Amino acid sequence: MAALEAELRRGVRGDVGFDVTSRALVTMDASNYRRVPLGVVAPRDADDVAAVLEVCRERRVPVVARGGGTSIAGQATGTGVVLDFTRHMNRLVSLDPGSRTAIVQPGLVLDRLQEAAAPHGLRFGPDPSTHSRCTLGGMIGNNSCGSHSVAWGTTADGVRELDVVTARGERLRLGRDWAGAPEGLRALVEGEPALLRTGFPELPRRISGYALDALLPERGADVARSFCGSEGTLGVLTEAVVRLVEAPRARALAVLGYADESAAAEAAAGLLPLGPLTVEGMAADLVPSPEALPRGGAWLFVETGGGL
Repeated sequence: MAALEAELRRGVRGDVGFDVTSRALVTMDASNYRRVPLGVVAPRDADDVAAVLEVCRERRVPVVARGGGTSIAGQATGTGVVLDFTRHMNRLVSLDPGSRTAIVQPGLVLDRLQEAAAPHGLRFGPDPSTHSRCTLGGMIGNNSCGSHSVAWGTTADGVRELDVVTARGERLRLGRDWAGAPEGLRALVEGEPALLRTGFPELPRRISGYALDALLPERGADVARSFCGSEGTLGVLTEAVVRLVEAPRARALAVLGYADESAAAEAAAGLLPLGPLTVEGMAADLVPSPEALPRGGAWLFVETGGGL
């Protein structure tokens, strides 16, 4: 550990912490898992990220990228070196209302992006319940969604381009039409097109597994989109260009009552063609006092929006 720490301190401009406190602060995320790392590095820029990966690659030390630590399955913990992006690489680099895009660093908290976009009548579509503390890097790594996914999709739907550093030290700018594709990826896809067209379920909130079907030609051969949800296993994100959407100027919430959960679930599919912003369900066992709700044993909370 002493040799690893010394080498990282020589090669990194950011903060390097191998003390008990620094390590203890990142042993857990929002799950029940606890893993103690060797050390923590808060990189200042992409050069720092590349330097950490080079040192750890030579010493065969695993690296975990960490944002707000809101993951619920242990993804933000590791026994090697943890990269903490919240300390320095947490900026909104730029926001262009005309093109409805923003350039963000991985440690930027989602709410900071929403606050900057709001005066322009814009917002980032996905909004996990942890929006006040989750970071854009973590959202891209997990392909997060949230209650408004029925309207604006998952994080992958809001990504244009990604700057990443791979485990081999390559710096890639991922985008559509095979932009930034690492060696061998295109051959893999072009060798199994039938399997990729039939092997993935058509689910609007499919976020598990590698999104190799995003690399099909009819889907734009979108390397950036295929990276979303890979949870840091394909590279470490250092910057992202994300797409913003128009925020509805007026919203309304309807609470619909049904006899039970099955009836509510069957009704939900019929609401989607009407273009709601949100369709969320709740059953009676989660509502201690249902007197203020419509009569029933289950409810759908349906949010709609539009112009004034």
